[in-house]
Amino acid sequence: MTLGGLACHPMADHFIEEADHEPDVTKWRIRWVETIPYILLHVACVAVFWVGFSWTALALCVGMYVIRMFAITGFYHRYFSHKTFSASRPVQFLMGLLGTSAVQRGPIWWAAHHRDHHSHSDTHLDPHSPKQHGFWKSHCGWFLCKEAAPVRVRLVRDWMKFPELVWLDRNHHVPAIATAFLMLGTGYLAVAFFPSLGLTAGQALVWGFFVSTVLCYHGTYTINSLAHVWGRRDFQTKDDSRNNFFLAIITLGEGWHNNHHHYPATVRQGFRWWELDPTWWILCAMKAVGLVKNFKGVPEHIQKQRIQSPA
Repeated sequence: MTLGGLACHPMADHFIEEADHEPDVTKWRIRWVETIPYILLHVACVAVFWVGFSWTALALCVGMYVIRMFAITGFYHRYFSHKTFSASRPVQFLMGLLGTSAVQRGPIWWAAHHRDHHSHSDTHLDPHSPKQHGFWKSHCGWFLCKEAAPVRVRLVRDWMKFPELVWLDRNHHVPAIATAFLMLGTGYLAVAFFPSLGLTAGQALVWGFFVSTVLCYHGTYTINSLAHVWGRRDFQTKDDSRNNFFLAIITLGEGWHNNHHHYPATVRQGFRWWELDPTWWILCAMKAVGLVKNFKGVPEHIQKQRIQSPA
């Protein structure tokens, strides 16, 4: 999985055609217009010492983390990147909009880079392989580089036909900033109408936006950096992907990464009953009310390819 960045790309540079050269992902050329806002988001979390703590603020933080993490795992990853189920055009836009509120750029950008990762997983062309580039670049350095800025159209032509998604991708900073103001407004409303909650406007902004965004960042990043290093290998793959229970918990099921790299065409990443996959559960609830459909499952022959003594 992949993510991050608040600043908007210049319109002319956001999408590049097939004729353009392939970026050299082995380089490390920092794009400061992305990096400075990214650093400031982390620095803003220090404000928790000024705004203070309340249980309502913590609940808001956790709620915003789970909601936006699901938008990334369920839609940016399993829908936009791998198309493991179907959704209507309004649903795909709304979930793409929700995904941009996590400040991980747009759904087309995300899908393009994730598909590129699967094409070159753990080779020198993989933009975020810890084996090839080390922990920090695989964790968060890669998307701050100039080489990660544009979207290669040839990887995502299926999504380029939707002008609303193209707009969302170009203007991904707008929903992110709007979310910050939404949290601030939530705090003011709580003070005015529900003072017993003990939530201030500052707490809503800092805990509900800054802290939850940074936690969502690093929770998602662990799949790039740690899920290719620590855990079990239940299937023989060409990369170093691993299954990790802890990472599955904090990413709503994405930690079953060896399963995913073995068979990325399924909506479900926890292949066995005890492999907890909350994203799958939420998608099932959405399917029950008709919001999504056409789930792609795990064929029996794929399950039987499990290696006998996982390392």
